[in-house]
Amino acid sequence: MNSSCLESERGNARQPARAIIEEMLGAAGIAVNGGRPFDIQVKHPHFFRRVLRQGSMGLGESYMDGWWECERLDVFFQRALRAGLEHRLPRRWRDALYALSARWVNLQSLRRARHVGERHYDLGNDLFLAMLDPHMQYSCGYWKDAETLARAQEAKLGLICDKLQLAPGMRLLDVGCGWGGLAAYAARRYGVSVTGITISEQQRQLALRRCEGLDVEILLQDYRHLDLRADRIVSVGMFEHVGPRNYAAYFETLARCLKPDGLFLLHTIGSNATDLRIDPWIEKYIFPNGCLPSASHVAAASERCWVMEDWHNFGADYDRTLMAWLQRFQQAWPQLAPAYSARFYRMFTYYLNACAGAFRARDLQLWQVLLSRQGVEGGLRVAR
Repeated sequence: MNSSCLESERGNARQPARAIIEEMLGAAGIAVNGGRPFDIQVKHPHFFRRVLRQGSMGLGESYMDGWWECERLDVFFQRALRAGLEHRLPRRWRDALYALSARWVNLQSLRRARHVGERHYDLGNDLFLAMLDPHMQYSCGYWKDAETLARAQEAKLGLICDKLQLAPGMRLLDVGCGWGGLAAYAARRYGVSVTGITISEQQRQLALRRCEGLDVEILLQDYRHLDLRADRIVSVGMFEHVGPRNYAAYFETLARCLKPDGLFLLHTIGSNATDLRIDPWIEKYIFPNGCLPSASHVAAASERCWVMEDWHNFGADYDRTLMAWLQRFQQAWPQLAPAYSARFYRMFTYYLNACAGAFRARDLQLWQVLLSRQGVEGGLRVAR
């Protein structure tokens, strides 16, 4: 966004804010007050000025405030991202300061690590029980042969366990175990003992109940405090909260915890670009202090301790997963509404739609990376 665009906000330039936004949206085939499901309906006259001044934050917060509507937000975001509109919106000085501080300050330090647990994962188990599948999987399902969310998530769990070649008597370390779905599945189906760690107290309490009677322990613990030896390690949907300044320590810590002939499976959302940017609205309202790794981040941070055996991208499946969550969330809203605000409903709806659009546009990826300590002799035949 050049300076003349910003000057138009002060009434000094020829082109008004509305015309600038309409031109930008037009490049993505999106109309203001149009008749198609992905066109936006503007309800507040200051919407255009707010977005032009505040970028992504202004777009998200104005939606939360009811300043605009869109029947198919997911398609809106798919089109906007495909057209590269996020690169044409202004970046406020606070966003630039955040990216700069991420280079010099550890935003995912031990002191700050529990922020995301408190702000997001502790929102309420009632919310996640209503939205997720029976295994309580808050990560991408595997839709290769599945037609329902439950089947896709069970297929994902089976895929992970098969890639790790779990066998009875093994000890599995689950780093970022969530509500214990994978731990319970692995213990029950594969006869392994599981140690799971989480930084969310609400997750831990529910995981303990769900894993009762199984050879599973769930600890409220940061990965940096791990001190055990496991035959296999898995980490699903947690690496996004580690941060670039901690990637090396993360891989080194898990290498110390794994037996020499062990395997480690990393399941993470991935970014196409190697940088420290994160959407400011997502950072503020959904995942504080998060940062999506790039392929380069993963490769560079792991190469000292690990041999990469397999890299599997099924990011397109996250679109379908998110849309299934959205449907379940909206269906459950009448029962959830007494505990949450109308503004929360708009925030969470916006979040799920925006992420679905981003994965559909292939702006984001989902990777399963299988690593070994010293290279598996003869190589691996990895499940798909």
